[in-house]
Amino acid sequence: MLKKRKVLGLAALTLSIALVASACSKKSDGSSPSSGSSGAALTGSINISGSSTVQPITSLVAENFNATAPDVSVAVDGPGTGDGFVLFCQGKTDISDASRQIKDDEAKACKDAGINYVELEIGLDGITVMTNPANSAVTCLNDGDLYALFGPESDGFSNWSDANTLATKVGGNGNFPDAPLNITAPGQESGTYDAFIELTGIPDIAASQGVPEAKQSTLRNDYQSSPNDNTIIQAMAGSDSSLGFVGFAFADQNSDSVKEIQVDGGSGCVTPSHDTIADGSYPLSRSLYIYVNTDKVASNPSLKAFVDYYVSNEGIAAVGQADYVDLPAERIAATQAKWQSAEG
Repeated sequence: MLKKRKVLGLAALTLSIALVASACSKKSDGSSPSSGSSGAALTGSINISGSSTVQPITSLVAENFNATAPDVSVAVDGPGTGDGFVLFCQGKTDISDASRQIKDDEAKACKDAGINYVELEIGLDGITVMTNPANSAVTCLNDGDLYALFGPESDGFSNWSDANTLATKVGGNGNFPDAPLNITAPGQESGTYDAFIELTGIPDIAASQGVPEAKQSTLRNDYQSSPNDNTIIQAMAGSDSSLGFVGFAFADQNSDSVKEIQVDGGSGCVTPSHDTIADGSYPLSRSLYIYVNTDKVASNPSLKAFVDYYVSNEGIAAVGQADYVDLPAERIAATQAKWQSAEG
C-alpha cells in the first residue's frame, strides 16, 4: 500500500485565491514550449470555478505557476460541479473543475450559448463514506445498505436502526446500531452527490422499489447538506454516530477525526486507498476533470499557458501532491494528446 502523503491543509487550499500562470511551462506532451515567450510577459486573468473536490488540485497547479508568471491572476473557486457548469456555460469562467462528466442538459446549455470546450481527465478519486471513529458498530456497507441510509425512501429515518428493514429488503445487511443517524454530505450542487448516486446504483434500486421516476436519482432530502467538504469532515468529528461522504483526499488527510467505512460492491468489503482507487477495486472510484473553454484559449495566451502547464507531466503531478490518485501513464498521455488536438 502506498505511504500516505501529507500536503498543505485542504482548508487553506480550498480558499478562493488569486494565483498565476506561466508560458514557460512544458507543453502538454512534457516537452519544452517552442514559442520562447517568458512567463513575465504574460498578463491578464483566468477564472476557474466548479468542483470543491478538484479545487485543491487546481489551486496547487496555479500556485506552482506563481514564480514564473506573476502578472497573471488565476482565481479558483469551488461551489460545486453543477454550479460551476452553470457559470461555465454562461461564458463567465474559463475553466470548470468537475468531479463528474458534464450532463446532457448542461452540454445543451453550453451548445445553446455557443460555448465550445474540451474535457480533460486529470486524476482519480474515490468517494469515501465516513463516520466517527467511536462508531465501532459500522465497518462495511453495501449498495443496499447505502440505499437504505441515504436513498429517496429514507426520509424520516432519525436512527441508524430505522433503516434495518429497508436495507434487508433491498439486499443490504442491515444490523445497524440503535444510535442517532446524523448525516452530513454534499448537496445537489455537487458532482460528488451525482457520482455517489450513480456509483451506488441508487436509481436502479429505487426503480425496483416503485419510487416515482422523478425521485429515483435523488438522495433523501432531510439530511444536512453542505458544499464545503471541510464542514462535512467537522460534522463527522462532532457526532459519535455521524455519517457522510466526501472525496478521498479530504477523508485521508483527516483520518485522526473520521473513520473510513469499507464499501462492498459485490466482491467483498474494500477500503478506499491510493491502490484500490488506482486499480478500480474500490467500488466508488471515479475520474476527475477540467473543462476548458477553447474559444477563450484562442484569445488569451495566459489561459493557453496555464492549461499547457496543467496537463504537462510537471503540472499534473499536483494530483498526487494534493493526495488524490494519479492517472496511469497511458491516460495522462491521452489527456495530453487530447489537449494538443483541441489547441488546433
